[in-house]
Amino acid sequence: MSAANDTNRTTTNRHRINSPISPPTPKSSYKIASIPGDGIGPEVIAAAVEILKALTKKLSKFKLEFTEFDWGTERFLKTGSYTPEDYLEVLREFDAILFGSVGSPSVPDHISLWGLRLAICQPLQQYANVRPTRILPGTKSPLANCQPGDLDWVIVRENSEGEYAGQGGRSHVGCDHEVATELSIFTRTGVRRIAHFAFNVAQNRPRKMLTYVTKSNAQRNGMVMWDEVVQEVAKDYPDVSVDHMLVDAMTVRMVLNPRSLDTILATNLHADILSDLAAALAGSIGIAPTANLDPTRKNPSMFEPIHGSAFDITGLGLANPVATFWTASEMLHWLGESEAAISLMDAVEKTCAAGIVTKDLGGKAGTKQVTEAVLGEILKL
Repeated sequence: MSAANDTNRTTTNRHRINSPISPPTPKSSYKIASIPGDGIGPEVIAAAVEILKALTKKLSKFKLEFTEFDWGTERFLKTGSYTPEDYLEVLREFDAILFGSVGSPSVPDHISLWGLRLAICQPLQQYANVRPTRILPGTKSPLANCQPGDLDWVIVRENSEGEYAGQGGRSHVGCDHEVATELSIFTRTGVRRIAHFAFNVAQNRPRKMLTYVTKSNAQRNGMVMWDEVVQEVAKDYPDVSVDHMLVDAMTVRMVLNPRSLDTILATNLHADILSDLAAALAGSIGIAPTANLDPTRKNPSMFEPIHGSAFDITGLGLANPVATFWTASEMLHWLGESEAAISLMDAVEKTCAAGIVTKDLGGKAGTKQVTEAVLGEILKL
């Protein structure tokens, strides 16, 4: 079950009624902003758009209208900006955003990240970053004794503040006494809303378990407040079992006892790191999806694979499109089209089970071969 869809199911439970998560409004047609970006981004986004068009045509229940934007490093090098000035107004006209990647060897990473991805997530209040992870059929974990079902997690990452709040600066640049500050900003409002979101996810998963991760033994202000707020919110969800881990101990637990985990809540930085580890433990970062959600639905949410631009394999036809297909499935769930979302993931899983996988998963197929195999499964629906 999709993490995004978990948050949309209606119930009379008072905790759900008071949650900040708005239900989807199904439509006959959805407007999707496509931002392929850099590196392998255009390759995997093109594959996903092809798959989504085939799926919607096969199901004949709704349409997806794609508009592609050239917002990436090439545009930045030509114009000095990744986006036009009115980019937020442009994006607000869409139902969702399908994003490839940003980053290039020609531009420092902190410029590209803040110039495009974070420039979308923060002002559009996409404060819930959701990263489901599991071992797909036909693939295996690098953990020797980890079987499918032993590793099935949803990582919920606070996506708007914390360590990536963007506060700080540098002075006396280049001098021996240069000072650089990077401030982590935690607000009670920000922690409370992401905690409610994570508990909603946990409440609608079969095991009803939530582990929240901080570093409150060493970071005695922001992290201690995190602990306090999560514990307060937990009282509203008596059916969810809760435990707490320090982030360093959490990495050990993820490796040694993956079955002990289910829904994981962490700060912007901690969840960013832990979700990459989770993807590797599930088989490859090439399968890992992301949903950047505005749970109020006042703004469009953005969906992206987490693998980045991967310039080392750009243009070689080797990129694994599974992360983007899974991401597209999460987008369909969020839009309220769960039947299509499940059909898409079924096609992906059947393709993986048949051994048609890319090199990062131990296979020999390329982007085109995996895409064609998934298309074949969709045509069988």
